[in-house]
Amino acid sequence: MEFIDELRDAVGPALRVEPAEIDRVRTDRSGWTTPEVPLAVVRARSTEDVQAVLRLASAAGVPVVPRGAGTGLAGGAVGSAGSVVLDVSGMDRVLEVDEQDETAVVQPGVITDDLAAVLAPRGLWWPPDPASRAISTVGGNIATNAGGLLCAKYGVTRESVLGLQVVLADGALVRLGRRTVKGVTGYDLTALLIGSEGTLGVVVEATLKLRRTSADPVVTIGATFPDVRAAAAAAAAITASGLRCAALEILDAASCAAIDALVAAGEGPAGDLPTLAGRGAFLLVQTDGGASEREAASVLALIADVGGEGSVAQDPVTAAGLVALRRAAHPAYARLGEVLIEDVCVPRTALPAMFDAIDAISLRHGLPIPTVAHAGDGNLHPNIVIPASVPHAPGEIPDVVWAAGEELFRTAIALGGTLTGEHGVGVLKRRWIAEELGDDVMALSTRVKAAFDPLGILNPGKVF
Repeated sequence: MEFIDELRDAVGPALRVEPAEIDRVRTDRSGWTTPEVPLAVVRARSTEDVQAVLRLASAAGVPVVPRGAGTGLAGGAVGSAGSVVLDVSGMDRVLEVDEQDETAVVQPGVITDDLAAVLAPRGLWWPPDPASRAISTVGGNIATNAGGLLCAKYGVTRESVLGLQVVLADGALVRLGRRTVKGVTGYDLTALLIGSEGTLGVVVEATLKLRRTSADPVVTIGATFPDVRAAAAAAAAITASGLRCAALEILDAASCAAIDALVAAGEGPAGDLPTLAGRGAFLLVQTDGGASEREAASVLALIADVGGEGSVAQDPVTAAGLVALRRAAHPAYARLGEVLIEDVCVPRTALPAMFDAIDAISLRHGLPIPTVAHAGDGNLHPNIVIPASVPHAPGEIPDVVWAAGEELFRTAIALGGTLTGEHGVGVLKRRWIAEELGDDVMALSTRVKAAFDPLGILNPGKVF
């Protein structure tokens, strides 16, 4: 095929066409596998590789699917039929750290935890803190505008990116944003690209806004409740009081039981940690900054007001263990069977109603749906477990799971929320996006897409 020959001439051994490589990019961490077969994979090592792929693909009208570590949960970076999957995970260098201006310049394939390890000795950190930080990339965080445990206080990825270097669909390289903290020259195209899931351009470099590590104490609180509605009410009361906790995380009863089983099997965090099984819900709270101890006292009082039992971790090891329990949720769910990790967001005052709805949907469809929530910003992750008794092919989502998911999404929208808080739309939620956005916004979004990608070759079939 002439196009493949041209691609091989342009990128050399970065071009991969072997079946195992093609199969690798047909799925992601959602567990869903596309029946479509990509044409090839390019493991880009440089901006020049990315430009070469897009120039050739644009000339030939071949679709290009940008991809990082493949840790997405919505099928957003899964290869489509006849496409070239442009894998930028090998572009993984931290190019610059400016301690005075508190910025870093990185390539998209840098693992979030690896960036943290580079910054920590310099007394700096980057706020985005997804649960997948040990395996996800900065580029992936940018593609989905990821959040995580700390975003209620420190914001999602968009708030921590100053500028981007992006390759457009025709191979042109553009710089968006700036290195300054402030700047309003022209449209904010940097913000537009963040969360666009590779449909408008391919990020090859990012200038990140860092924070200084504080010497002030971080206070960690673990609290249990008779039921998840009480935990949600406590979280809502904490945020309504004006407190902005660094972390405010809820685990429902099913999550507590799953995590305890993980710990009992020796696969979870070790240490003198509380037993969660039998609890109606668990709430993890962290306060930081100069007022952290005073704020923690207020948090404990609000927890007690709704019938919860909270206590402060007395040492750093215990505090780290409580955070590790929360981070163990997804490995714990994986032991229950195949899991579709979902992502909806509602106003914080609607958290109790959304938890009630999840329980009802679980009963109605006969599916376990353990749920964890970033309660500080109303972002819930219902995890739909596919029982072994439900027949389906590997990588396929059964109809009963689609039906439960549809109810979850429509309920979130009805409560004033959104289909996705941080995982993105990808393929898996595309059918419901018009219900949330409406016809006028869909039409406007289509025109924006056409301005960046007139031939429609960038990640086609995703989002819209």
